[in-house]
Amino acid sequence: MLTVSIIIPVYNEEKTVLTLLERVNQQTIDGVSFEIIVVDDGSKDSTRSLLDGRPDLYTSLIALAKNGGKGAAVKAGLKAAGSEYILFQDADLEYDPAEYRKLLAPVNLHDADIVMGSRFAAPQINRVAYFWNKVGNRLITLVFNILNNTTFTDIYSCYLLYRKKLVDPDQLRTEGWEQQAEILTRAVKTADTIYEVPIDYHGRTKAEGKKIRAHHAIAVFWTLFLTRLIR
Repeated sequence: MLTVSIIIPVYNEEKTVLTLLERVNQQTIDGVSFEIIVVDDGSKDSTRSLLDGRPDLYTSLIALAKNGGKGAAVKAGLKAAGSEYILFQDADLEYDPAEYRKLLAPVNLHDADIVMGSRFAAPQINRVAYFWNKVGNRLITLVFNILNNTTFTDIYSCYLLYRKKLVDPDQLRTEGWEQQAEILTRAVKTADTIYEVPIDYHGRTKAEGKKIRAHHAIAVFWTLFLTRLIR
């Protein structure tokens, strides 16, 4: 049985969190067992009370006393994960859990160590969003590929699946949006088999709650260079 820990960091997602968890629980794949770890990052709306009322939707709930950022929530989830593989899932419905079957196919067929879901590799459906967000993502991905000799098309997709042993959460030094760059860089260093699969994307607008901003890219670039070249 292949085991996968799905880590879901949540901050002020009262409008979507239960719908997302219901969709996660609808996913059944032969030979795969899911551990669902929800980390509430000090939400100030009704997210926590909604989660407390539906313990049937997750394996474990980690409630952080104060908001520490997505990276802090991810680290808490990683330390609690007990499966062979890690998969990240945002709680905002931009990414559909129905894609899990695609992400796990390279693992089942080729024993992949890392599988990245790409919004830019021929998705069937992709919501039109912000031009400069896409430019920034392309540039970040290009720099990552140059530094790591890889051919990813979208390293800042939410859907990153990797073998847990590749990354020690106690060694992670970042806790902001740049953390994914650190995790992927560390994982790629020792991975043997890496795949990418196309996924659909239903991005939110800023009015709908999208949180990432242009200034986050500065920390991402710094982390890419530091993690690959120094640490």
